[in-house]
This record gives sequence, C-alpha cells and structure tokens, in this order.
Amino acid sequence: MWLMVFFDLPTSTKKDIKAYTVFRKKLMKDGFSMMQYSVYLRHCASRENAEIHAKRVETFLPPKGQVSILRITDKQFELIETYIGKRSVPPPLEPQQLEMF
Repeated sequence: MWLMVFFDLPTSTKKDIKAYTVFRKKLMKDGFSMMQYSVYLRHCASRENAEIHAKRVETFLPPKGQVSILRITDKQFELIETYIGKRSVPPPLEPQQLEMF
C-alpha cells in the first residue's frame, strides 16, 4: 500500500513559511519522499501500517492550507506513467523486503 500526501500551503508570511517547512520536515522524518513539489509518498507494508502513518500526518497538519491523503495499492501504483519531456520514466521500485535470521 502507498500513501500519497498532497498539500497546498500558504507561504506569504514568515509564520506560514515556518509552518510549511515544519510540516515538510515531519513528512520526511516519517519516511515520505518527494514525488513532485507538494506531493510526497511513502510505501507501507500493510493497510494497518498505512492507517498509522495517515493518522500521524493528521497530528502535524499546519493551521492553514489544504492537505489530502490518498491510499493506493501496489497494483494501482504500478500503473503510474511518469513523463519527463517525451520519454516515459518507470515508477520507483517497491522497497525490498528484508530477511532477518
């Protein structure tokens, strides 16, 4: 399961910029990676794990702006087509499962 966080936050004052920066840093600390500006994504091992991270994002929402969270399956994520210029770029690979002995 993948979590995608989309946000549109104001940056017109120093206070807004600070809230934006804190929110973005907390996303990255929680394991999210930037897919595009204002679009961050994270792979989760299960639906339950995705819910935990979605709730965590809710705890550090900034006071202004809009934040959306989208949950998609690995199969749906596999169908993403990304274009840079005219050439297609495959989606990032799913993280490898670690095996512990």
